[in-house]
Amino acid sequence: MKTKTLFGGALVLFFIAAIVITPGIIGAQVALTDNEQLGKSIFFDTNLSIDNNQSCATCHDPGWGWTGPDSDINAGGSVYEGSILGRFGDRKPPTAAYATLSPIFYQDKKGLFVGGNFWDGRATGEKLGNAAADQAQGPFLNPKEQALPDSACVVYRVCTGSYPVSFEDVWGADACDIEWPLDVEAACAAEGMTVDLSDMDRAKSDMAYDNIALSIAAYEDSPEVNAFSSKYDFTYKKSITGEKAKLSKEEQLGYSLFRGKGMCHRCHPANDQDAFFTDFTFDNLGIPQNPENPAGVAPYFVDPGLGGFLKNAGYYEEVYMAEWGKHKVPTLRNVDLRPDDDGFIKAYGHNGYFKSLEGILHFYNTRDVLPTCPGAYTEAEALAANCWPAPEVTENVNTDELGNLGLTPEEEAAIVAFLKTLSDGYDEW
Repeated sequence: MKTKTLFGGALVLFFIAAIVITPGIIGAQVALTDNEQLGKSIFFDTNLSIDNNQSCATCHDPGWGWTGPDSDINAGGSVYEGSILGRFGDRKPPTAAYATLSPIFYQDKKGLFVGGNFWDGRATGEKLGNAAADQAQGPFLNPKEQALPDSACVVYRVCTGSYPVSFEDVWGADACDIEWPLDVEAACAAEGMTVDLSDMDRAKSDMAYDNIALSIAAYEDSPEVNAFSSKYDFTYKKSITGEKAKLSKEEQLGYSLFRGKGMCHRCHPANDQDAFFTDFTFDNLGIPQNPENPAGVAPYFVDPGLGGFLKNAGYYEEVYMAEWGKHKVPTLRNVDLRPDDDGFIKAYGHNGYFKSLEGILHFYNTRDVLPTCPGAYTEAEALAANCWPAPEVTENVNTDELGNLGLTPEEEAAIVAFLKTLSDGYDEW
């Protein structure tokens, strides 16, 4: 039996569920609590979408570092289609792993915004006391994602789902004691509908919806998702065979450059065991627009990032314009995790403009050195032409920590080699 503190402070006892193996994570074998197992079932349930065809895992697949698993999509616009065909968002999926480590959104003493989830920080954590839980509620009702018309539809489908651990097992025998209307299934299969509930049942449904998000966050906080099992981690701790991993000479050089000349550590701190590889702040790196983004390109579409969220949240113009174009600094954990296929493409940056670690690192190194491309070049075209397109947002570009690092090609390669040691599931002994 394991005592687990739920977000919000309540103490609940959960019995350990079965040993589970995460798909795509080599050797990952962990015990989940009942709440974590429930969250896992919800995370992988495709029925929690309007057309019963999309789950959280559709865009956050464990075998690909808990992000987008379609190489063809990643090679282009990098934005995933929602449950309703033909509908797309405007950003690539961030990793769901280590997302629970992000604090509740706040502004520090230096004036920097920190924490929250989503690329723009809008899942602040203020509602449920946990940014990952706030984030978990967004996609279910987003018309460009899972597109369910009412939060009660999520509750209904979870309550009637066939899970190894039921919602009532975790949240109480009366957690699903809601009188559902006869047309609930029809209402949940059509846009613009609302499930007709009494005030009392609506209150129960709203509470259940919050608890669903907390269960998802509990799973995302479990060792199955936040595994800390990369080669980097095993240089600090012993494996089950009693051995530690050792970085190669190139990887060691990359780590030194990462913390020194490359200045990567300034936003992705890494100096000890269980390092997060993010400081949870926001930055405009000067990344070009992805010319294949289904949301469009300038002047019709420009992603304001954190600044856009702050504007919509009612902040003063002087505040939100200082954050215009900034996006969340992602963790670098699992940054290269992918299937055992050299041809599989992952996308990098908030809009997926970059298709390789080599490309984005070369951009960090030479953004302010190479000439500006004369048009909307893709990464491959820019690398071939030895230029970089203009930033998507020209305001607030970080020129202090990247753009002209002076790294040699060998040093770039060494940093890439180090980044590849951050994939969970390391078992090469």
